[in-house]
Amino acid sequence: MVYTVLRSKLFEISKFTVVFMQQSVLMTTCLRATSSQEGLPLLKSQFNGVPCPKYKRCRSFTRYGRPSEKAPKISPQQATTILQANEKMYEVIKPGSVLKSIDWNQLASNNPLEDSIAIAKLCDNRSYLLGVFDGHGGPACARVLAKRLLSYIAASLPSQHVSSLLLEQMTPTTEFRPEIESLYAYEFNQYHASVSYLRDTLSNDESQCSINSTERALVTAFDAMDQQLSEEALAFLLGPEMGDILQRVPRWDWKPWWGDAFPSRDKVLQLSTLSTAMSGSVATVAHISSNNLVLANTGDCQAVLGYLSEDGSWGARKLGKEHTSENAAEVERLYGEHPPNERDTVLRMDRLLGQLMPLRAFGDFRFKWPRHVLEKWVIPILGESALPSHYKTPPYLSARPEIIKHTLSPRDKFVVIASDGLWDLLSPTQVVRLVGEHMSGRVALGPLTLPPGDVTLEEINNMLQQRREGLSKRPLDTNAATHLIRHALASTETGLDPDRLSELLSLPDDVVRLFRDDITIIVAYFDTDYLLKSLPQTNQE
Repeated sequence: MVYTVLRSKLFEISKFTVVFMQQSVLMTTCLRATSSQEGLPLLKSQFNGVPCPKYKRCRSFTRYGRPSEKAPKISPQQATTILQANEKMYEVIKPGSVLKSIDWNQLASNNPLEDSIAIAKLCDNRSYLLGVFDGHGGPACARVLAKRLLSYIAASLPSQHVSSLLLEQMTPTTEFRPEIESLYAYEFNQYHASVSYLRDTLSNDESQCSINSTERALVTAFDAMDQQLSEEALAFLLGPEMGDILQRVPRWDWKPWWGDAFPSRDKVLQLSTLSTAMSGSVATVAHISSNNLVLANTGDCQAVLGYLSEDGSWGARKLGKEHTSENAAEVERLYGEHPPNERDTVLRMDRLLGQLMPLRAFGDFRFKWPRHVLEKWVIPILGESALPSHYKTPPYLSARPEIIKHTLSPRDKFVVIASDGLWDLLSPTQVVRLVGEHMSGRVALGPLTLPPGDVTLEEINNMLQQRREGLSKRPLDTNAATHLIRHALASTETGLDPDRLSELLSLPDDVVRLFRDDITIIVAYFDTDYLLKSLPQTNQE
């Protein structure tokens, strides 16, 4: 069965096809298709599955084609209001920090937004954690990670685990029902009390023997967080039988919640923890302290470093690789963890078991739990679709992060961490160029400040000349993340197209997901003076 989807005449596109591939999966195949005049990008692929949250970028469409009523066109001012609705900026005031400022923003495509963001300052007031979480199959897992993961990382750092004040979270977090909040608080306290032991236990394998304390803290926290999500869901799903089912590495002492029967409370906890466990999320978290940047990446978010080359041009350094079928090393890792006779089924249509795009993720325990657990306890609640086809030798999925280290130099100016909603539309090189130009243009938006001491008229004239040149590049947005979103949606070969932006922001909910994903962006600027001072005297430039 073939569906034809007509798109707005503005984009000069006659049609594209949606192929009904099997009973439970709809897949549109458009490899970066663009309109002939507007260059509007389409997502690489989209899935529409059964109600169970199972696919990367899962979305249920209620209708196809043109909306029954054309959405009213919004004005440029209204478009700017939409783009700036979620933007935030943080200026680092206290001296002695490698970060100068942080911009961030989000633009939803899914309803509700499936991306989450978390930014926190550690108790030393000089170190920061920046995290982007791209959820799929619903927002539950990404929201839980944004609320909890940074605290687990902070507690895992040797310099932090004895402190009662682990971090100051700068981004708002989801407030859950009291029962859930109590569970999360209890679990974290247990983790915090046992973290020294867990740091050695959960990361005690040959591949992690040589890593330093920050890297080990990130790996430990990622592993422990995913394990807790699993055990919390199983505790309320299996009840007393859980102890006989789990065969895990030694873990902290956690309360057998079923021992104190409270049906209404336990039902809330069962549904909430199972919802989190059955949805999923990829994650990228950066720990920035002194001149060290350590990145933990699980899935297909990206982080890109912007630096100035010797000739003054902008350069982009991609930190790590996405864990998808396009990563040959990741595919070989996956094949190596399963028998040769599963080589044709473990990865189908470039997806894990034919369904999941990222090959590493939090949650998604329908790709991790033993088959009999899914058959006996999950299928009665969620239906047969909860068990993937060819499910033979789980786990097929891991939240174990890839660790990337980078020593910052004075040439490094900023880092951009974003969900793939941005990278589907802009390349790392484009992103760095846009932020670099924004840095120059934003200077023109601020008041003119004279340097301390005596200043000659010639120096003032030169400053005014530079300011006039900067005005020609003056951005519409003071926030760099908003600047990136605007250009991702509205850039053309001749510049920004306000009509195109208005049209994209006017698309109805059941159509917008065909054009773009949720977009979440963090732009963190480095303090060049701080980095210069951190260099050995012989290496200072």
